[in-house]
Amino acid sequence: MSASPTMQGSFTPADEAAVRRAISSTSRPPAPGPLSAALTFGWRGMLKVKHVPEQLLDVTITPVMFVLMFTYLFGGAIAGSTGEYLDYILPGILVMSVLFTTVYSGVALNTDLTKGVVDRFRSLPIWRPAPLLGSLLGDSVRYLISGTVIILLGVVLGYRPDAGVVGVLAALALVVVFAFGLSWVFTTLGLVLRSPNAVMNAGFMGIFPLTFLSNVFVDPETLPSALEAFVRVNPISILATASRGLMEGNAEGGDIAVVLAVAVALTAVFAPMTTRRYRRG
Repeated sequence: MSASPTMQGSFTPADEAAVRRAISSTSRPPAPGPLSAALTFGWRGMLKVKHVPEQLLDVTITPVMFVLMFTYLFGGAIAGSTGEYLDYILPGILVMSVLFTTVYSGVALNTDLTKGVVDRFRSLPIWRPAPLLGSLLGDSVRYLISGTVIILLGVVLGYRPDAGVVGVLAALALVVVFAFGLSWVFTTLGLVLRSPNAVMNAGFMGIFPLTFLSNVFVDPETLPSALEAFVRVNPISILATASRGLMEGNAEGGDIAVVLAVAVALTAVFAPMTTRRYRRG
């Protein structure tokens, strides 16, 4: 016995006409604006963390390990006491941990690209760079979480910034702004390289030497002259120096200006590159 057309799910011409009348009688919803679309994709990043909370391990457990390990293993040898070294290294660890997190911006984008999610985003009637900008806005929340964990741990261990809460918040904001600019570099890598592992390996191969060849861990005056010259002009060193100054209340405007200028330059160079390649597919 054959099924009737209704049971098969087919539509008669009259049914199709009724559906068209119903659709045409409903006003089209307004198209989302650029900011609304970007915030929506930023919220998507937060929902991914909600469903897979293990993603927060790199911004919570790892910074704690860095602070405890470097303070109590090397503090006495480098600064004479763990307390003095904590005052020096905590802003540096803040910089290092947040900047390490920027690599995952490229990894997440490449994961979406290899799984075909980016192709679905390109088919949506939205501002084309919205998924990129939204993803980086969501990652900025991860930067804030990482920085907050480090600062709270430092307070527990006895760190007392002379500039108080205002200085700490200013330092954290400066680091997040710089990280936002740097993350565009890794989103470019995320669109160029073929796999998430390749993005991660290339990203850390670049960020590790720049971080360890900085003043995050040691005073540049203790280094050989040639290495000291490089460390002093390293943007990560300048960021660490500005962060220490903001926390201690003696920051120099020149250091802050250099950090902001580098962040703007990275965004100005790599954001268009990322957006152009994202549009081309």
